[in-house]
Amino acid sequence: MIDLKVSLIQTDLMWEDVDSNIALLDEKIDRIGENTDLIVLPEMFTTGFSLNAGNFGQEMKGPTVKWLQTKSREKNADITGSIIIKEGGFFFNRLVWAKPKGELLTYDKGHLFRMTGEDKVYTPGRKKITVELNGWKIRPFICYDLRFPIWTRNLDNEYDVAVFIANWPEKRSSHWKSLLQARAIENLSYVIGVNRVGRDGKGYSYSGDSSVIDPIGNVLFQKSHNECIHTASLSHLLVKEHRESFPAWMDADKDMYFPP
Repeated sequence: MIDLKVSLIQTDLMWEDVDSNIALLDEKIDRIGENTDLIVLPEMFTTGFSLNAGNFGQEMKGPTVKWLQTKSREKNADITGSIIIKEGGFFFNRLVWAKPKGELLTYDKGHLFRMTGEDKVYTPGRKKITVELNGWKIRPFICYDLRFPIWTRNLDNEYDVAVFIANWPEKRSSHWKSLLQARAIENLSYVIGVNRVGRDGKGYSYSGDSSVIDPIGNVLFQKSHNECIHTASLSHLLVKEHRESFPAWMDADKDMYFPP
């Protein structure tokens, strides 16, 4: 199986300024070379981590989803990130995954960050997705999901790569880095983490720390504070060999909870 090339975009975001954020990301995506398979944007890449869903929620047929489809087709690469979606009278922090031929897959953030009131505004998702790309199995998550190993567990090697997109504040950056590494080690999979930098409209600072971690737990890439575009090559042979030589997945607990 061929290696997978993943491009991470770590960027500052203009607070609740959809047009400016689309323009800056449009330019950054255009700077990525043609030889990439997947482009990953941060959580809520059009607004920053906003609870102002009534003013910024878009429909799935709205302009941002159409833009994702256009850029995916232009780059001949999958592109993903999350935006505020309005659907059926509810709001979702929704990861949208666009494929070059127009196909869309979606994942609604499962764990809403109650410490900021996200759970009062958005509706949580209850279904995970696995995306197929060049023979790889990829499972995306959003920010706070990272703290919940049962939600992210990789039973029977259901996925080869976990992708976490975030607006994860700098004051808890040590948690972000430690948990990304832990999820890679326990799930015997690559982990990609894409976070923003800069300061948002509520005064929270973000150090980025976007990362690429291999299934053994080695940090292959990590960038703090500065904007960057980084393309990593993931080895499927490494995944296969590590799972064969250290088959901890075979002893994983199948039950979600132990009885008292």
